[in-house]
Order: sequence, then C-alpha cells, then structure tokens
Amino acid sequence: MTDTQSPRVVRGSDPRQGAERSDLQAGHGKPIDMDPLTSSVGYQLRRAQLAVFYHFIHCFAEFDIRPAQFSVMVLIDRNPGLNQSEIAAALGIKRTNFVALIDSLDRRGLAMRMSTQSDRRSYALYLTESGKALVQELLRRQGEHEARIIARIGLDGRDALVSLLADVTSAFGGEAIEE
Repeated sequence: MTDTQSPRVVRGSDPRQGAERSDLQAGHGKPIDMDPLTSSVGYQLRRAQLAVFYHFIHCFAEFDIRPAQFSVMVLIDRNPGLNQSEIAAALGIKRTNFVALIDSLDRRGLAMRMSTQSDRRSYALYLTESGKALVQELLRRQGEHEARIIARIGLDGRDALVSLLADVTSAFGGEAIEE
C-alpha cells in the first residue's frame, strides 16, 4: 500500500458506521488491526456520536438545523426568559460560540433577545411564534430519530446507554465544552 492509498470499507459504504477489525482492509487486502481503538470508550463514543449526528443532520436537513441549534431551541422553548449565559452554561457551549448561534437563530426569525429589567446588559431569550412551531416539528422528528436508535438497541438498551453516558459525563465533572 502506498502513502496515497487509503483503506477501503469492505462491509457498508458509509465510513461513519462502526468499524471493527474485520471491516477495514488495507489496499493489499490485509485486515487493519483497530485494537486498542475498538475497545476504547472514547473511540467508540466518538464513532457513535458521528453516526448519530450524521443521521440527525440528514433528518433535519430540510430545516437547516444542526444539533447545537436544536438543543438551544429546546431549552429556550422549555425555559423562556433565561439569559444567554444560563443557556450556554447548561449546554456547555462557549459564550463566543453561543452568541453566533443565537445571532443565526435571530436572523432566521426563530429566536429573539429581550433586555431584562434588572440588567440591561443581559438579554432574556425567547422563541418567536415561528420558532415555537418549528420546535414542535423538530421534536417530532427527533422522536423518529430516537426510534431508529431504539429499533437497533431496544428501549432498555437505549435507557441503559443514556444512563451510562450520564455517568461518564458526571465522572468528568460534567464539563462539556463544544468545539
């Protein structure tokens, strides 16, 4: 195999799908040894995230909504009037990234900022009527997205996975900063 040759996927054509040792072969047909990656929690988490986000982005493409935007809209919908810092902290999003995210939702007429009585430098966040309607459709789509996962691992498996992932997050102090 030359430096310009890349591994080819033997089963399945989507590289976001989980790769096991026997799934990838080098250009000369020899299986690529993926250990110790395939037994690494971090590696498997990242592969799972890529697969789930790929499906999420596909399901939400017609709405031009990314996972972070969806999360922000859901939190604003469920907690109208929270300020930018509170929502950003709850989701583990850096403030600079959060401002740009809210700006994009504001430009699209989905969310709005309102200055607060107590601190005019702080803005309370609300969804517009369009934003509220979109969140309802997005939640329906998210239910379909979750159903696909449940179909693969079962409801008990999904519940166990969510619980284990919460434990992992908590083990590292709950710190989650979006890249």
